[in-house]
Amino acid sequence: MNRLVTAAMALATTFGFADAGHAASKLSVSFSWCSGTPATKVSGIPKGTTKLKFLLKDHQASGYHHGGGTFPVSGPSVSIPCNGLQSRDFEGPHPPPPQIHDYEWIVTAVDSSGNTVGTGSAVRKFPQ
Repeated sequence: MNRLVTAAMALATTFGFADAGHAASKLSVSFSWCSGTPATKVSGIPKGTTKLKFLLKDHQASGYHHGGGTFPVSGPSVSIPCNGLQSRDFEGPHPPPPQIHDYEWIVTAVDSSGNTVGTGSAVRKFPQ
């Protein structure tokens, strides 16, 4: 029974639920390319959020790990400057020339217990 409960909670978290009965808030996300981590604006951050987690996904090379980062928050919106994330493993976009790839910047809001309380994303091409 414990494995079933664990699997259900993992699915709920994966699909944007803070717990099995409550939907996570939808974040509004926009970003622009620059050297280092992207300049990012996030709004609709739920009360109780302590940090935002970021992950860059390449839609044409889904197995490639671009990493992401984190950013501490305490209000309903944030504007993060270029290279402003706390990150150890971020690798920016670099599709092989002359290809253009679609990159998704995925943002997850988490509370002090590590629960997902909001999710959002934005997609941009690189190079533009």
